[in-house]
Amino acid sequence: MAEQEYKTILVPVDGSEAAEKALAKAVEVAKRNHAHLDILNVIDLKQFSVSFAGMLNASGDVVYKTFEDVDKYLAELQTRVKKQGLEDVDVHARFGSPRTVIAKDFPEDHQVDLIIMGPTGLNAVERVFVGAVTDYVIRAAACDVIIAR
Repeated sequence: MAEQEYKTILVPVDGSEAAEKALAKAVEVAKRNHAHLDILNVIDLKQFSVSFAGMLNASGDVVYKTFEDVDKYLAELQTRVKKQGLEDVDVHARFGSPRTVIAKDFPEDHQVDLIIMGPTGLNAVERVFVGAVTDYVIRAAACDVIIAR
């Protein structure tokens, strides 16, 4: 039986330990397959809409600062991956629902044939949310999905 070869691999990241493990696995798989690696962070604007008793909305400095922080984080990851010997890597930040962006929108836009992601998020509350994202991606993605542990 022939081994599956992947050309474009997506790894969603959120700064969590689980995402770090997924990134490490994605780098290994991309090297073995001579594949392109896309590192993605999805910024969910809903997280800004009801903060601080409704005083903060999804416009202004907080969203801009969040995007700046994500941009810096992704640039650091890209540099680290290139130092590990994988040159064919791009980073992306998208606004939207993490479930939909990871499972459908981004893979369709970039012809992704493998998604590698962690099983959980940053903290107990985010684990419930991200766990739901992982579950959705497993069910809804049109490509292969690997959960890195």
